[in-house]
Amino acid sequence: MPWPAQISVRNEAFRIGVDFSISVSGAGGNDTRVRAAAQRTIARLARQTGLPLSLTNPADRSLTTEALMTVAVERRDHAGPQKLGDDESYALLISSDRIRLSADGPLGALRGFETFLQLVIPCVGDSPGFCAPQVEIRDQPRFPWRGLSLDVSRHFIPIDGIERTIDGLAAVKLNVLHWHLSDDQGFRVESKKYPKLQQLGSDGEYYTQAEVRDVVAYARDRGVRIVPEFDVPGHSTSWLAAYPNLASKPGPYHIVHSGADPMGAIDPTKDSTYNFLDGLFTEMAKLFPDEYFHIGGDEVSAREWTGQPRIKSFMKSHKLAGAKDLQAYFNKRLQKILAKRGKKMEGWDEILQADLPKNIMIQSWRGSKSLAEAASQGYTGILSAGYYLDLMQSSAQHYAVDPLSGDAGQLAPEEQARILGGEAAMWEELVTAETLDAKLWPRLAAIAERFWSPRTVTDVASMYARLDAVNRWLEWLGLTQRSNLELMRERLAANAPVGPLDAFASMLEPVKGYERHRTPYGASTPFNHLVDAIPPESDSARVFRDAVDSYLANPTEEAADALRAQLKAWSRAADDVRPLLESNSLLEEDLPIADSAQVLCKAGIEALSYAKSPAPSNWKQQTLEAVKDASKHNAALLIPFAPAVQKLVETAQ
Repeated sequence: MPWPAQISVRNEAFRIGVDFSISVSGAGGNDTRVRAAAQRTIARLARQTGLPLSLTNPADRSLTTEALMTVAVERRDHAGPQKLGDDESYALLISSDRIRLSADGPLGALRGFETFLQLVIPCVGDSPGFCAPQVEIRDQPRFPWRGLSLDVSRHFIPIDGIERTIDGLAAVKLNVLHWHLSDDQGFRVESKKYPKLQQLGSDGEYYTQAEVRDVVAYARDRGVRIVPEFDVPGHSTSWLAAYPNLASKPGPYHIVHSGADPMGAIDPTKDSTYNFLDGLFTEMAKLFPDEYFHIGGDEVSAREWTGQPRIKSFMKSHKLAGAKDLQAYFNKRLQKILAKRGKKMEGWDEILQADLPKNIMIQSWRGSKSLAEAASQGYTGILSAGYYLDLMQSSAQHYAVDPLSGDAGQLAPEEQARILGGEAAMWEELVTAETLDAKLWPRLAAIAERFWSPRTVTDVASMYARLDAVNRWLEWLGLTQRSNLELMRERLAANAPVGPLDAFASMLEPVKGYERHRTPYGASTPFNHLVDAIPPESDSARVFRDAVDSYLANPTEEAADALRAQLKAWSRAADDVRPLLESNSLLEEDLPIADSAQVLCKAGIEALSYAKSPAPSNWKQQTLEAVKDASKHNAALLIPFAPAVQKLVETAQ
């Protein structure tokens, strides 16, 4: 995952042994990224297989040696940073005794290494060991822009979390980390020109310039671009805490720690504003070499401007009809500042203005219609609507969204070509460094497939089967999406056995969308409840829902027995965990959800017994009411197999 553009598989396999080695050649074979990736491949292969593989530098080997994997890279890359549209194609041929990876450029070799590592599994048959199937793969991405927008303002993510995320992006062939570095809750990069930004606007949690340079280099080694975002003119309260003269109205301002804290916006009418932004963005442009620079531009409250007599007078004298026109004025001046620094401006939907240069890029959070509008006007764009991972939606829901669906699918071919791909988004109101991996993975791998693979790759059952394997594989890379949640549940269980809590948790999911945001959160909000210690999607509930659909289409007794067994197991789990819930102050809030689970299990078991014999006259109505009540949210948790139980009840005789 992602599924390749072309693949053919044979029944034979290549066996991985302790003599496994890699050689590199070609004009691009001396690229430091290729050599480093070859070494990482051997190290990761050793970890995946447990084999004591040699870490001799692959660059020291020539093709005349007996290397079992040969990597041929035809050409060197251009100087400077990785760019949008750099060649990522590769071919991978695995035979019974050799592996050949060939690519036109270094990035293709990096992508091919990841494909190879995913193919290594325990050998089939009597002989123990690890093998890779004999395959021929020719592969290239569908879209050139495939990324993740990561908010580190609302909850700061330390460097190890950023680098671990970059490793994950590279593993599933995503190539952009859009680093959302400032918002009302914090300004997260050291500025030497305006040091109050980190001194007064970060709560002491920010990245030094040396750390930023290290991350940029780390990402480049793995074929990932870093696009910074400094959100202006809204979402900028942390700036105003440091430099209140930037504000459109008097303060005082401080970092936003809760929903009750005042928020402000930058004043677009003062020349001093643009002098400040010119200085800051000149400094930041040197830190971030990518050709794109994201200025945010979203969700600016018109009242921050239209309520100020001085700003209203400015708008009148400049013939600006409203706040939207004033923001367009701001964006045009900002675009010129960035252009002087060799940057292309990127922003959210709200920056779209027909007289801006056509080389700006629109990131759409509003949806396909907004994206299509930008493309029809000649602007490039990417889609994020439908890929908001913080909303806790299922992999299948994200997988069904295509950048070229909806209004975008109705565009002319030359307009569709302006849609460059998409970015998943992780806003971190409810996410911390501890839970980051679990909220990103493995769903982000499914989105990565949507961006990379041919449009025809849409089989959801296949996606989930492969996603399960990829999820386990990513842990070998060093991600913690499963292990951290296990540790969090152990923390909740304290000295009690964690097994009953694990079994109970396996049937639950967090509430979806913005439901949980209704409970106020802030910088000091603890995220240490059961809802924080479970993945966004319950695999067992999904399998049960599919099994119910299959049973209703073909109601065999064998299928009914399997459904009944699962419901009984869940009912026991809800019963077994009760003593722990009753005795633990952090878990006591989950007692109602345990009650609801038992109601649902009882309803499902009874419905199966009435599949062929009539139910009592008032049973169905009463049970449907009970199911409806048990389907309600409690402690920000829901029971995702409830809709399947409802189907069983509805179809009972």
